[in-house]
Amino acid sequence: MPRLRTSDVLWVALDLPSLDEAKRIAGLVAERVAGFKVGLELFSGYGPKAVREIGRFGRVFLDLKLHDIPNTVARAVAQVAELGVEYLTVHAFGGRAMLEAARGKAQELADRGFKAPRLLAVTVLTSLFTTDLLEMGVERGPKDLVLSLARLAAECGLDGVVASAQECREIKRAVGRSMIVATPGIRPEGFSKGDQKRVVTPKKAVAAGADLIIVGRPVVQAEDPLDVIDGIESELTSP
Repeated sequence: MPRLRTSDVLWVALDLPSLDEAKRIAGLVAERVAGFKVGLELFSGYGPKAVREIGRFGRVFLDLKLHDIPNTVARAVAQVAELGVEYLTVHAFGGRAMLEAARGKAQELADRGFKAPRLLAVTVLTSLFTTDLLEMGVERGPKDLVLSLARLAAECGLDGVVASAQECREIKRAVGRSMIVATPGIRPEGFSKGDQKRVVTPKKAVAAGADLIIVGRPVVQAEDPLDVIDGIESELTSP
């Protein structure tokens, strides 16, 4: 198992209602992490301002899970590119035409000299399990569905996927190690799962081949976020 440091792989999910609080935490941990995830809560409250403000502390992973008709998503990719984010999520359930439109727009921007975000396709949320999928009319287990969507994302030329680390090893086998796998639902030893169901520890996620491990509540709700980061660092670098 590679002994990576938190600054190599750890992205902190700033899922908070206050931009000031998000900036406070970002300032505390910036030198110890790979970057920051800005999701729906912070973006809904502050819009592009949240991305620009957090971007002062490091790289930004914008997690909007874009899911709409192809033309709308392509236009959204163009708007996001102006913010200079490192990663942008689109939802794999948008289908082939939507994924190809997103990828096409990103490539067009890159060809014109703009910094296009790397596109990650969200597969199956880590809060969902088999029973949840059945209620939605999906008669496939999470792992089988994740692998199918990962293959679709690879065929459409996306840079990677978002999936539970429980599926990471199989994804790498199915679509190749160059496909980025970002893994939410990461919980250090001793922390509550919360509303997540398919969770994995940081060390196990990296061992499975995760390229980005995303940790939110254990860090942002901690009395001392750096103490939690120290714990994750120790876990990642231990034999």
